[in-house]
Amino acid sequence: MRQALKRVLVAAAMLLACAAPARAAEKVVFDTDFNTMGDDGQAFVMLVQAMREAKVEILGMTVVSGNQWLDQEVADALKAVERMGVAGKVKVYPGALYPLVHDQATLELEQKLFGKGYAGAWRSPRPKPDGLIPPPDGFAQNARPETTHAVDFLIDAIRRNPNEVTILAVGPLTNLALAFRKDPDIVPLVKRIVYMGGAIEVPGNVTPAAEFNWWFDPEAARIVLRQPVEHVIVPLDVTNTARFDRKIYERISAAGTPVATLFQAVYAKKFASDPAARAEVWDTLAAAYVLDSSLATDLRELQGVDVDIVFGPDYGRSLGYGRNPPVGVQRAKVVFGLDLDRFWAMYTDLLTRPVGG
Repeated sequence: MRQALKRVLVAAAMLLACAAPARAAEKVVFDTDFNTMGDDGQAFVMLVQAMREAKVEILGMTVVSGNQWLDQEVADALKAVERMGVAGKVKVYPGALYPLVHDQATLELEQKLFGKGYAGAWRSPRPKPDGLIPPPDGFAQNARPETTHAVDFLIDAIRRNPNEVTILAVGPLTNLALAFRKDPDIVPLVKRIVYMGGAIEVPGNVTPAAEFNWWFDPEAARIVLRQPVEHVIVPLDVTNTARFDRKIYERISAAGTPVATLFQAVYAKKFASDPAARAEVWDTLAAAYVLDSSLATDLRELQGVDVDIVFGPDYGRSLGYGRNPPVGVQRAKVVFGLDLDRFWAMYTDLLTRPVGG
């Protein structure tokens, strides 16, 4: 009798499991200073391949000047949605062209006083429309940028999906700062913001103090980080630990897809000149966290994370507080460690899958 009852209970449990609704796809806005197949481009490929499995729903791509000028990034993003076969599903929304305060005059002074580092878009003048450089596989043929500004799209997407939208912010935070300033009422409607940005306990990568994304527009970063929402930060502290080797380079390059061809073009010179080279993939770790937060092996909740906006050698520095943060500074979850074996397995899988469809 006991065994019969046990079999009935097991069967009932199986029926309930089968009848349970599938987990809803995570709604994501991808806020990016896009590049074709650098870390932003790779992160987009990862999201699109996960979207095909209904793990995420990409509501849109909002673009901000950072790695390149906005115009070039938008051109690259439009080709990316075509290349991946999602131009009808993922729209591209041009956003902020300039940071809130930081500018090229300030950059020139910084370089004189503190030394030169990676300057992103400021490496060259803003291109004219006929001066844009096509991606290696050409400009988009049909995809066009949306006329709605990225800031307005962010506000609308959050209002239409209250408490459901994850913003994956892998560039300067100008678009987000402007959205929160324009419509502060959306702040409590944001599910969470997952960032690639900052350097909490390690040196910066653009100045000794600062990480590029938050340095490019420190004032915007400070505004966004001080909003009372859930903040999850993937800083240089963990991205510095994730550098792929020649083995991963060759595995992805050999996939024979348009993504693989572009990936190979980005890294071929690096590995040809130094077979023992390693390459960083910054933004892809934040995308991976959105797809599977269990990858984090060291996730700490700090009492506050802020950004220094006083001009000087610490301009753009990330400030992490274990206790007693200044008034207005918000708590934040910070990823200090990631299961790299599982990350590289995910990374190579998603970047070697067939493209389009």
